[in-house]
Amino acid sequence: MTSRKLTLLRLAGAACAASLLLSACGGDDGDADNPNQSGGTGAAQIVIDTTFDIKTIDPGREYEPTGQILVKALYDTLLTFADNDTTKVIPDLADYESNEDQTEFTLTMADGRVFSDGSPVTADDAVFSLQRLQGLKGNPSFLLDGVTVTKVDDKTLKLTTADPAPALPAILATPSLGVVNSKLVLENGGAIDESDTAEEFLNGTSAGSGPYTLEKLDTASEAILVKNAKYNGAQKATFDKVILRNTEPATQKMNVERGDSQVALGLSGDMVESLAEGVKLESVPSATVVFLLINSDPAISELTAKPEFVKAVKAAIDYQGLLEIAGKGAAQATGLVPSVFLGALPESDALKFDPDAAQAAAVAAGAPGQKLTLSFPNDIDPTGLNLTTLAERIQSQLAAAGIEVDLAPAPFATEIDAYRDGKEQIGLWYWNPDYMDPANYLAFGPGQSVGLRAGWPAGANASIESLVTQGYTTGDLQTRQTVFEDWGKAMNAESPFVPLLQPGSNVAYQSGITGVYYNPVWLINVTGLGRS
Repeated sequence: MTSRKLTLLRLAGAACAASLLLSACGGDDGDADNPNQSGGTGAAQIVIDTTFDIKTIDPGREYEPTGQILVKALYDTLLTFADNDTTKVIPDLADYESNEDQTEFTLTMADGRVFSDGSPVTADDAVFSLQRLQGLKGNPSFLLDGVTVTKVDDKTLKLTTADPAPALPAILATPSLGVVNSKLVLENGGAIDESDTAEEFLNGTSAGSGPYTLEKLDTASEAILVKNAKYNGAQKATFDKVILRNTEPATQKMNVERGDSQVALGLSGDMVESLAEGVKLESVPSATVVFLLINSDPAISELTAKPEFVKAVKAAIDYQGLLEIAGKGAAQATGLVPSVFLGALPESDALKFDPDAAQAAAVAAGAPGQKLTLSFPNDIDPTGLNLTTLAERIQSQLAAAGIEVDLAPAPFATEIDAYRDGKEQIGLWYWNPDYMDPANYLAFGPGQSVGLRAGWPAGANASIESLVTQGYTTGDLQTRQTVFEDWGKAMNAESPFVPLLQPGSNVAYQSGITGVYYNPVWLINVTGLGRS
């Protein structure tokens, strides 16, 4: 089969919402009296405040936002995206070719790249890393489901799939697929199956080829990265040291305002409305989609399983009114695929508030006089959005249409099981992208993982299921865009999901810092940070 070069393919990953170019801290020379610079050496450090959710920084196991930030800096991937252009996959540790059907991907390792201990990065390291991720059966293992990884020769490996996999190059850019030093990891308990015991080692010592190495990790308080002196890739680190601190949002705001930190990542839309003079802000809609799930299983609720009831809910929501709660940077989710991705719907195709239609559909479904439960996690705020406040506003809007719901808040650790098991009548949840391709959102289709959480089995909607298949397997860029737009329109019209909001991504920063931009997967690239 004819091979064609796909190195710079515009892979449907994500259309970058906006480049968050921020300006920077500090002078040009080190100052022993300035805690944000290395004393007297001229080698600056940068302090970033965020809210930690780290469980591990073992690349084969990590899958939390803070972990993604760190692993991105410590471990190079085979492929990547340019600094603030997430529309096309480019080479990092390897270049690649695909066959016409996009079922075979041949990766050729770059010459001369080395790990932080100076040893060469080889095809053996890449094969081991990918097979280890699969064999660990951890949170990110699903990224390579159905993919066979084999070594071809000392510089080449091949990935094969039974069905076309146009999203695979974008998946290979995900930090969890970072390439580890296989010799070092094997010496410290590594394996390509669940017998692996290298996690403790990797939480204390980085084994990658990235621009930074790990100096310290305390998953409760602080992570410190230092510049990798052996790094010889394309993106050079500006700062000799990066300090990432676990800080609650109110303290983040104070720190960045008084110069104790240079970047604050965890501020809500409300908090950034009153930043002190001299602190700057970049604010864009995040790739997080907040949505309602309406259970289609009549065993859970005969009322929510009725199509007229779903129509009533979709028409009863005052979407613009919800933006008042979401704050700065937020936008209505026009569909389940967020605005930063190929195939996102234009505003003209978004769901519309129609109180008359909502009341008529609610009556047709027999909703008046019945009471349902709206469940949601109450101890987690996606990108600063308070779900309790949002649930209360939704409750009020539904009541105006004759739909009564009791709110059932619960801790995330408790409610996640009911959500995943498909036991909620109505659920208020959110979805963060796993990788930079719209195929990730096909999980909401009938019979797919999130679809099943809404009691929506395979066979429930043949036309949407056909679009799901096309979305997973279509490689041509223009055709993919059309497929995902058609899927989004059909989901808005016929699915048991109600896309509500994309909360804002708000970054507060001191003037002088450059190169901060929002990324849907790793949030911020610390290596790209600089100073003017």
